[in-house]
Amino acid sequence: MDLNLHLVRYLVAVVDEGHFGRAAARLYVSAPALSKQVRTLERKLGVVLLDRSAHPVVPTEVGRRFLAEARKALAAADRAVAAVEAHRREAAGVLRLGFMTAATGTHTRRIIDRVQREVPSASVQLVQLPWPDQAEAVRAGTVDASLVRPPVVDTDGLRLEVVRHEPRVVALPAGHRLAARTDVTLDDLDGEPHVTDDETDERWVRWWACDPRPSGVPVRYGPVVHTMDELLEVVATGAAIAITGSSVVDSHRHPEVVFLPITDAEPCPISLCTRTGDRTPLVAALRRAVRALRADAAAAPGRRGFTPPAPAPAAPPPAA
Repeated sequence: MDLNLHLVRYLVAVVDEGHFGRAAARLYVSAPALSKQVRTLERKLGVVLLDRSAHPVVPTEVGRRFLAEARKALAAADRAVAAVEAHRREAAGVLRLGFMTAATGTHTRRIIDRVQREVPSASVQLVQLPWPDQAEAVRAGTVDASLVRPPVVDTDGLRLEVVRHEPRVVALPAGHRLAARTDVTLDDLDGEPHVTDDETDERWVRWWACDPRPSGVPVRYGPVVHTMDELLEVVATGAAIAITGSSVVDSHRHPEVVFLPITDAEPCPISLCTRTGDRTPLVAALRRAVRALRADAAAAPGRRGFTPPAPAPAAPPPAA
């Protein structure tokens, strides 16, 4: 039989969500219509793919075997479509550059400016990506390149070129015992609960929390956050601290949060991620722009440290 990938996508959504109702909402269809489509797929294959009595809904044994290969088929189909889209973008002079929150900044603008000076007709589109997709979107062809932060777990088929190294800082509530310091070490942070994220890979959370610590003291994890705004609000309450990149200070501020440099934390490399075999003119220009930016930085090295923002001026006393 010919495999209907539309039906397979429906099945995958149900398995990923573990619930027909949530999967239906994600797919913008009704739950009964979704159930009917999955039944159609099962009937065509002649097997039961889902254990509907389980909560959450899970695949049967044959369903797990089917999904392992069917997901590969979906990924291949997506890459095929993305290849056509990439060709269309190339013909139109459009380059899609992925980035993560706070990964853009003046260095990104300089990269784009260099590309557009070399290829005046080029149009660079910035696409914000979540961490799980920062490298995968490049591999799949959804974007032509991206600016990635560690850890990048799977680099197969990808080429990484460091753009710059960013110091790491700790976000503390303004009333914290360390808030008046000019800098801290990781040992100073031992015992402090660190924010976590239940929607991303544990390796990502641990890398940013500097876990394990040089002292050997286990890192304690506190409240769950999913966005930078949530992170700052949690830190402001004193419920947890957060280690992040110094560029966050320029892109996100909170009146009750202070940022201090961590003198012994490994800096965060921000790298340009492209497909290994991509030789298209715009991607080649992007790589040259990154190399030129690095050369400029090497020729005129500045301070690599982090300077905390100046405190806000005190409010004037009320009139008598």
